[in-house]
Amino acid sequence: MTERKYTAPALEKGLDILDLLAQHGQAMTLSQISVALGRSVGELFRMIHVLEFKGFIEATPSGDGYQLTNRLFTLGMARAPVKNLLEAALPPMRDLAADVEQSCHLAIASRDEIVVVARIENPGYFGYSVRTGHRRPIVEASSGMVLYAFQPEAIQTRWHGEIFSGVDEAARTRFLADAAQVAKQGYWRAESDLTPGVVDISAPVIVDGAAVAALTMPYMARKGARPVDAAIEHLRATARLISSEILGVS
Repeated sequence: MTERKYTAPALEKGLDILDLLAQHGQAMTLSQISVALGRSVGELFRMIHVLEFKGFIEATPSGDGYQLTNRLFTLGMARAPVKNLLEAALPPMRDLAADVEQSCHLAIASRDEIVVVARIENPGYFGYSVRTGHRRPIVEASSGMVLYAFQPEAIQTRWHGEIFSGVDEAARTRFLADAAQVAKQGYWRAESDLTPGVVDISAPVIVDGAAVAALTMPYMARKGARPVDAAIEHLRATARLISSEILGVS
């Protein structure tokens, strides 16, 4: 851990507000933020308005509090590694969606969550997709399963403290057993626990022996659709192609 040499109280207040809104997942009033952070309303009032002026937070349309904007997400997407990932991934993802006639998305790890950084809609009439910017705990997401399963053991161990915080022992044991199986078979396939009738299939984008992203398809069976096993093979081939393309644009 980096040794702390200096303090910047105003900056820390602003970062605390952003962290709180991100973790809470929904709008909060100034009073709620005050209570959660243990600071007075007067102490936070100016900081809230500065963050709003700078575009990091916004008042909800109903006026019942403040919520994060996509500003932080946009800044993160501008980082060179993510830009290289997207440059490599988007053309093959478009081909995959067109070939299989299913939507697909790309997710990366962000602390104890996955975040979707790109998606391609099914070009046909029917489909199901996950919005860009969507977040979910690693231990609850198909993309998270793949991202964890294809990390070196040292990285997996380092993740444990964050991703298993608040997870009961039975769920932890089940996740680790599934991850071991995923590492052997090279992909993950599971019925969606969010959307009935959708099968989540996911494969790793691997660079230098570790998954830098997970390519995931919420597969919907319908008349004329490719069988799920064929979709899995297309998905895995596309993930391998993205992996090789990343090395070409790095």
